[in-house]
Amino acid sequence: MVNTSRRRFLATSTACAAIALPWHAVAAPAYPDKSVRVIVPFPAGGTTDVVARLAMQKLGEITGQSFVVDNKGGANGVIGSELAARAAPDGCTLLMNTAGAQTLSPVLYKTGYEALASFEPISHLCDVGFVVIARKDLPVNSMQELIAMAKQGRPLSASSGSSMISLITEQFKKVVEVPGIVNAQYKGTGAQMQAVVAGEVDFSFDSFTSVEMIRAGKVKALAVLLPQRAPTFAQVPTLRELGVSGMDFSSWSGLLAPKGTPQEIVGYLAQQMDRIMQMPDVTARLAGYNYLTRRSTPQEFGRLIAADHERWKRVVKERGITLG
Repeated sequence: MVNTSRRRFLATSTACAAIALPWHAVAAPAYPDKSVRVIVPFPAGGTTDVVARLAMQKLGEITGQSFVVDNKGGANGVIGSELAARAAPDGCTLLMNTAGAQTLSPVLYKTGYEALASFEPISHLCDVGFVVIARKDLPVNSMQELIAMAKQGRPLSASSGSSMISLITEQFKKVVEVPGIVNAQYKGTGAQMQAVVAGEVDFSFDSFTSVEMIRAGKVKALAVLLPQRAPTFAQVPTLRELGVSGMDFSSWSGLLAPKGTPQEIVGYLAQQMDRIMQMPDVTARLAGYNYLTRRSTPQEFGRLIAADHERWKRVVKERGITLG
């Protein structure tokens, strides 16, 4: 008797996933047999977009089909994530998401999706840290000087392009006891970084999308939110080194599918992602952003999502964090 998962899988044969055997039982499954849409719930140029375009280019080369990145930014990743959650579970639509939109936004906002129950986890691709950047003409050259300026009553503003970075900014305001810092909202991490470059805001907690801008001297790197210094910016101290506690934040990027997507497709994609995350050029490219590549099974990724979601519920409640 064909089980429910197999019946659902075979039913997609007229769409983009027409194979009749489990993914691990064949050398070259027919999935995908046409272009696949990969939703990134943020505008182009941000962390999730960078990871998605790199990984999907490689996946296209492996499969011989197109995995088209579709940027659907807005509402801290909620709009695109909801769109992916509502998509047909046939393998034709995937979601490349970040920890904030996936596990934190459902805690902070009323969303049309659940962190785990609305999706099939596929693969945890990389971990993402943060760097504090300041506009190049801000009269500070260290994190200590930035904090001192804020405490002296100088009006300061910070840009936030995701729910995670908004939360980090609010926590920083509490930790350094300067509630007057303006938390300016932007549509995506690329836009929030460009706001610092353009001098629209004073500083930002950037997810290393600013690497080239730091090297070009268009922004200043003041500190990193990592357990240790970033390999590409070894001269920049960690917040922990500077005695700023309560700022242990990190994020990740990962690939998911709508709930109900056949496990044969999920497994096949997980296998290919594992292969891609071992490619030297991929790991080198991500390392250039100080992103640490990961390899995981769908089950391991699911446990990470569940654990992060529960942790954010606890953190938001204990710290009384609210985002406007």
